Amino acid sequence: MGGPTDFDVVVAGAGQAGLAIGHFLSRQNRRFMIFERADSIGAAWQTRWESLTLFTPRRYDSLPGLPFPGDPDGYPGRDEVIGYLQRYAEEFSLPVELDSEVRRLGAEDGRFLVEVDGRTVTANNVVVATGPFQTPFIPELAARLDSDVVQMHSTGYRNPSDLPEGLVLVVGGGNTGFQIAKELSATRRVHLSVGSRQTALPQRILGRDLFWWLTKARILNTTVETRLGQRLSTRETLIGSRPGELEGRYGVGVKPRAVGASGRTITFSDNATLDVDAVVWATGYRPDYSWVELPVFDRDGRLRHRRGVTDQPGLYFLGLTWQYTRGSALLGWVKDDAAFIAEQLR
Repeated sequence: MGGPTDFDVVVAGAGQAGLAIGHFLSRQNRRFMIFERADSIGAAWQTRWESLTLFTPRRYDSLPGLPFPGDPDGYPGRDEVIGYLQRYAEEFSLPVELDSEVRRLGAEDGRFLVEVDGRTVTANNVVVATGPFQTPFIPELAARLDSDVVQMHSTGYRNPSDLPEGLVLVVGGGNTGFQIAKELSATRRVHLSVGSRQTALPQRILGRDLFWWLTKARILNTTVETRLGQRLSTRETLIGSRPGELEGRYGVGVKPRAVGASGRTITFSDNATLDVDAVVWATGYRPDYSWVELPVFDRDGRLRHRRGVTDQPGLYFLGLTWQYTRGSALLGWVKDDAAFIAEQLR
């Protein structure tokens, strides 16, 4: 693939984080390129299930410079988000090169070397905006189930027709696990395995959305550098769902952590067992920065940074979970960190 090979800024990833920083770079008249390994913009959203609904109202889901369309108090679905991200790139004529995976990032003579599918481009600065949804994680015990048990990570699940008739176990007690379990309960016998207790928050309080209250109380502005932020960053929140509601209203059986498997049988931490026909692993993701060959990680492989700024001059990360606040990885709040990094680049 031809084209320019030298840039002021290279951005890896054309999801919400990459597009947000692209907006600011465009306003600064920088010479930059956004490389996306998939064949479309916002590809991470296309790997989610079809009925996915955001728990943030549309009024809070905008990237800089373009309001999210529709009822501001309603909750957008997956396809709306994909359409919005694609329109965003078009609206601001952002330079995005699709089907272009960044396979290696190194440095030489004060400049970054970015290997992109068979060619090398150079840059003064690099923003890694690959987001928190990188490598799907499936526990080791999945390998102990029989081959006729249908298994998939939540990224492979689209709708109930993907699964056979019979009993389905959804593993993972976050928002993803709860939403998928609710959908499946209309046509399947479903159990949900919850490994750790989440902080359950209602979607609406006294007639207003949860995020109205969080914004008013400035909870979403609490930074990870504060004592409160450090406590909050270690707790998962469950929004609009409760285990009791799942059992009473949807008829979903709630199980503790899945700890073992053999044949068609899953064993839980309370020693109870369950024979299953299918398993959906809503067990999250793990970061994959194996392609970043620069000294910005600690001994355990964790990225060292302060609000996305690394010790490597000119290298920044964007869209990380709790990069600076609870909203850092959320659609409508990533713009705050993007604006901060754009100022560092300036």
